[in-house]
Amino acid sequence: AIEGDEGAADALLLTVPAQFLRAAMGELADSIEPGIPIVICAKGIEQDTGALMSEIAAEVLTDTPVLVLSGPTFAAEVAAGLPAAVTLACQDDDLAVKVSDALAGPMFRIYRSDDLIGAQIGGAVKNVLAIGCGIVDGRGLGDNARAALITRGLSEIVRLGLAKGARAETLMGLCGIGDLVLTCNAMQSRNFSLGVALGRGEALANILDARSSVAEGVFSAASVSGLARTLDVDMPLCLAVDGILNHFADIDATIEGLLSRPMKQETAQE
Repeated sequence: AIEGDEGAADALLLTVPAQFLRAAMGELADSIEPGIPIVICAKGIEQDTGALMSEIAAEVLTDTPVLVLSGPTFAAEVAAGLPAAVTLACQDDDLAVKVSDALAGPMFRIYRSDDLIGAQIGGAVKNVLAIGCGIVDGRGLGDNARAALITRGLSEIVRLGLAKGARAETLMGLCGIGDLVLTCNAMQSRNFSLGVALGRGEALANILDARSSVAEGVFSAASVSGLARTLDVDMPLCLAVDGILNHFADIDATIEGLLSRPMKQETAQE
C-alpha cells in the first residue's frame, strides 16, 4: 500500500515501472486532492491495453493534471550531480513552468513541451530498440550495424509517433533521439545489457531470473508491436525484437530477414 502525505503534496512524481503504474495510480486515487499534478516518469506502453501512461492516468485519476518527464538520463548520474537535460511535457504551460522551476537545478536542465504523446512514444519505443542494439553488440556485428539500427529505429519511432498524433520535432529532441542514443549505447542501460546477453546466446528466462531490476523493453516489445499493427505502421525492427523475445524467433534468421528486405528510399514512410 502507498502511505504518506500525498494528499497535501504540491506535486507527485510517479517513478514505478510502466506495467505497475495503473495499480499505483489506483492506490493513490482516493488520497490525492483534486488538482494536485502528477509527473509520470515511467517509460513504456501498458502490455494488456496498449495504453500510454498519460492515457492510464486519464482513466484512473480524473481531474488530475498530468505531466510527463522523459529524456536521456541514468538515475545514478542524476543522483551524483552530473549534468543532464530532459523534456517536461504538459498541455498547460503555466503548470509546466511551475513544476520545471521546482525540479530543475544547476546540473539538471528541463525543456518544456506541450506534446504529451511525443514525450511518451520516444521513451517507450527506445527500450525495445535498445534490446535490438544490445543483440547487435552481443553478436559482434560491429558499430556500423548498431548505428544503422539506431537511425532506422528513429524512423520507426517517428512513424508511430505521427500515427498517434505526436509531432516529429518532439521526437528529434531529448525525449526522442536523445533518449534513444543514450539507451542504445551504454551497458548501464538495462535494456541494452539484456540484449547483449541475448546476443551472446543466453536464454531470456535465465537473464530475467538473474536480475532484480526491470528491463521495460521486454514488456513494451509486444505492446509496441501490437500498437504498430493496430495503426498500420511499418516497424520491422521493433517487430523483430518482439519476435525474438516473445515468439522464439531465431536471432540469426531474424537478422538475415531484416537485411534481405527490399531496398527503398530512405525517407519512405514504410
